[in-house]
Amino acid sequence: MAKHARDERQALCDLLSEVGPDAPTLCAGWRTRHLAAHLVLRERRPDVGPGLVFGGSFARHTARVTEHLAGRPDWDRLVGRLRSGPPAVLRPVDDPMNLIEFFVHHEDVRRAVDGWTPRVLAGDVDDALWRFQRGRTSMQVRQIRDVDLSIARPGHDPVTVGRRRSPEAGRPVTVTGEPGELALYFFGRRNHAVVDLTGDDDGVAEVRSATFGL
Repeated sequence: MAKHARDERQALCDLLSEVGPDAPTLCAGWRTRHLAAHLVLRERRPDVGPGLVFGGSFARHTARVTEHLAGRPDWDRLVGRLRSGPPAVLRPVDDPMNLIEFFVHHEDVRRAVDGWTPRVLAGDVDDALWRFQRGRTSMQVRQIRDVDLSIARPGHDPVTVGRRRSPEAGRPVTVTGEPGELALYFFGRRNHAVVDLTGDDDGVAEVRSATFGL
């Protein structure tokens, strides 16, 4: 039974209720009301899905629908919809679909203000985040070329997630951090993720400047 995503959802909703609809987030141009609207629509409006991946008319449609929902005055109702969980059909895949998503967006609110510190997570939560992030990193870094990229938890052996495109041009780079920090880094929160990059200098520079995405 999925439980980590459920717990992270509830913690995020508690924070949203506390800070209100106009608190800052790490998502460019978004206040907390936009973030909450995004999470509700992501689960309940299949028509916004293409706009989360593709640009053009798809993205414009998703932006319009998100702005419309974010602009409604009943903040408590919006947070309540988010808190109620995913539709029944998605509940069996709640953890793989939502744990990283909710963790990252929870930190988008926490780390948008000064004085934040990383949360200390329970070991089983760290293990779940690692399992899901290890499986998705290869897709997120697919635009990186000619770098032998690995990720690692502190004190553990690295796991290869990206391979060089030409046999003669391999440059090893390892990104090391707690699983949640790795999730943040590869979700595009570079400046707010606590990770270390080691290895080939040019390769590190390429990873630092790369565009990540699913």
